[in-house]
Amino acid sequence: MKNFAVIGVAGYIAERHLRAIKDTGNNLVASLDKNDSVGILDSYFPKSNFFVEFERFDRYIERLKRQENVQLDYVSVCTPNYLHDSHIRMALRRGADAICEKPLVLNPWNIDALEAIEAEGENSINAVLQLRLHSSVIALKNKIINQKKTSKYEIDLTYITSRGNWYGISWKGDESKSGGIITNIGIHFFDMLTWIFGKEQESHVYLREFNKASGYLELENARVRWFLSIDEGDLSNEIITTGKRTYRSIVVDGEELEFSDGFTDLHTKTYQEILRGRGFSLQEARASIETVYNIRNTKIINKGFKHPYLCK
Repeated sequence: MKNFAVIGVAGYIAERHLRAIKDTGNNLVASLDKNDSVGILDSYFPKSNFFVEFERFDRYIERLKRQENVQLDYVSVCTPNYLHDSHIRMALRRGADAICEKPLVLNPWNIDALEAIEAEGENSINAVLQLRLHSSVIALKNKIINQKKTSKYEIDLTYITSRGNWYGISWKGDESKSGGIITNIGIHFFDMLTWIFGKEQESHVYLREFNKASGYLELENARVRWFLSIDEGDLSNEIITTGKRTYRSIVVDGEELEFSDGFTDLHTKTYQEILRGRGFSLQEARASIETVYNIRNTKIINKGFKHPYLCK
């Protein structure tokens, strides 16, 4: 049984980490969040300690080690994106491995700094890149490898996930903290595409607004038209009438990749792989971080190979 701590335990994604810790038979010794709406702990680890102040949380972890000989093995980071870097460093300073939600960091040079710190000790940093563990995504990767196609694949990526007015008020609405929707909702898909189809070769941006963005990405083995949105108005009437508020689609050479299901246990699978020593490293997370950074900072142009939603 390994000892875990969770930073950012009141957040939406934290429950998946709590479930993964419990499902893999491990123990939560402590958690931290400035918000105290953490009743979810009762469903998983009611006897674990909870803190709203970092200083007391940090002191408790230190006391466990020095007075009770309890070693912290992992720190799971579920905090806002701009804090990931700092909280990963805290985990390493405490002699624990870090497990960090997407995006691992906001800028490529943050990875360079973390690599230097990781090399100084014995602990590792693990990125949560759960789409790589989705059965449909794995099947697509294997299919691409076996096909050995000489020409590039033509891909349309569409992801619309409706968000209410709260989104702009929260830290997610501040691009300096979240990286904007390109990073916050897009990075898993860009990671998946670069993992399957190779490194970025060319990138164009046609639209980049607070609630939607679109562009073109050329990879070693694919040409990708992408469209990301948190605007409910971009959903089709067909989707709206079903009561759904999210639409995700990846079409590869005219064939749609079906992955609407199979997301519920991906964090548990991620933890299982990490515990086996097969977590996703800093280097494996680098390509998607570089891609979204380039998209955020690329000059917008008007002409190009545009996504069908943008043409509408």
